[in-house]
Amino acid sequence: MSLTRRQVTAAAVAAVPLALAANGTARAAGRPRTLYIAGDSTAAQKYADAAPETGWGMALPFFLRRDRPVANHAVNGRSSKSFVDEGRLAVILAALRPGDILLVQFAHNDEKTTDPARYTEPWTTYQDHLRLYVDGARARGARPVLATPVERRRFDADGNAVPTHGDYPAAMRALADEACVALLDIEALSLALWQELGAEATKTYFNWTDTEQDNTHFNPPGAIAVARLVARELLRTRVLAPRDVVRLHDDIPPSWITWPEATDAPAV
Repeated sequence: MSLTRRQVTAAAVAAVPLALAANGTARAAGRPRTLYIAGDSTAAQKYADAAPETGWGMALPFFLRRDRPVANHAVNGRSSKSFVDEGRLAVILAALRPGDILLVQFAHNDEKTTDPARYTEPWTTYQDHLRLYVDGARARGARPVLATPVERRRFDADGNAVPTHGDYPAAMRALADEACVALLDIEALSLALWQELGAEATKTYFNWTDTEQDNTHFNPPGAIAVARLVARELLRTRVLAPRDVVRLHDDIPPSWITWPEATDAPAV
């Protein structure tokens, strides 16, 4: 799939935080430092027709101060490769300003070996594509941050949470070490959380409904839990300072999650 120029422009405008849009052209001086998310459906904005499915990117602003806006460009079904090929990384890079943060989480769709438009191999093309995000952010004075993919809900017969992402997390960890990029190990942290909760309790974090048993995508409590992991890791890795984060230890009501109508979304 390729994007028209109109569609790319619409996507860029929709993802720009309101605080920036109100000021027109962003200025480096006095401009809030924006956190951009490049990722897949586990992080993406969801709309009313998908509720209660919730991307963790929808909940991340609850843990950041208002002067640390989030521009969530994550989109359902994308891999590190297809996100680039569709021009979506180019949209982010055009918006990045010095001091901004580009948070990158991919692997769920990179793993689809039967789909050449999305598949990447962990130790070669996956790392190659991740470097495009890292190098592109740095070239614009922004800070790249890599996040290993959040784990799916999968348990073995003995009740142990089972990793599902193969070599992709290890490949990202190796690249982060090689390129001196901050790493949020969300794969390891989410796997430990699912283990702590257990097979039954985790159902209340994933998009399990009367008609669907979804072990990949989250409902509001799950998205909030993963966003909390992300915020804590941003603090631990010193990407953000203590003054940048809020509510890390507070209960966040699921009612804070809202889903706009799909007609409000750009046609991409």
